[in-house]
Parts: sequence; C-alpha cells; structure tokens
Amino acid sequence: MAEKNKLSIICMSGDFDKAIAVFTLASGAAAVNYEVNIFFTFWGLNTIKKKTGRSFNGKGILARVFNFLLGGRNNLPLSRLNFGGASPGLMTSLMKSRNVATLSELFQASIALKVNFYVCEMAMHVLGLEKDDFIPEVKDVLGVATFLELSKGGQTLFI
Repeated sequence: MAEKNKLSIICMSGDFDKAIAVFTLASGAAAVNYEVNIFFTFWGLNTIKKKTGRSFNGKGILARVFNFLLGGRNNLPLSRLNFGGASPGLMTSLMKSRNVATLSELFQASIALKVNFYVCEMAMHVLGLEKDDFIPEVKDVLGVATFLELSKGGQTLFI
C-alpha cells in the first residue's frame, strides 16, 4: 500500500495574508487526501488562540501586554499596505465579492478536513501561554525535534 502524501507547514507569521496562504495550502492539501500538519510558532500562534480578539492572556505582565497587542485571529494585519488596520477587512470584502474563500472559511475548512494543529512548546512558553489558551482542535504541544520527526517523508513549508 502506498504511503499517504504529507504536507507540513511551519506557521511563524501572524500576518493576515500569510495566514491565508497557510490555511489555503492546508485545506487544499487535506481536500486531496494529504496528511497535513501545521506547527504554529511565535506570531503564528495568534491564528489559533481561543480568544480571537484582543485579550490580556498569558503569564506575567509583559506576556499579557504582548498577547494583547498581537490581538488574536480577528486582528491580523496585512503584511504590506495595512492602512492602519483597515486592509484585512477590505481584503475579506474583496474576497467575498470575488467568491474566494475568506480566512475564516479557510480556517474552518482546515478544521473540518482534520488538519493537524500543533503548538510550538518553546514559543508558547516565551509568550507565557498554555495549551488551554488555544482552540480545542490543537492536537498537541511539541518541540521542534518531535515536529521534524512527524514531518519526515513529506514536504515542509515555512510561512
């Protein structure tokens, strides 16, 4: 029996457009029966927090301020031409008008298609977060070595 195709994505960015790329690739690959693993680290953790808006979560004052400023999935900035935070809303509107899946729809599709979500243990600790701060679909908290082992035999992308 042939081995299942595998795609592993390291999601390091908390930018709106890069999150769209992560979830487009993840949901697309999962839809054609790939095993898909996403390793969320540093700013990428922002895309899978339970609280999708600004909140003071984390251990310690600096972590709480950092997490507030990051803002959650509903506050991801565009990597270029953010126009004071207006661009993600404009981009979402443009996507809807052109019948293209939005970030929210791609995110939900990735969950429905059973994409595996993993949190980087080191980044989680640096930002003062715990597994309970993330969506319940997070499969596990891993170190880099474990994620690399899990990714073996497939393609790995860094976004």
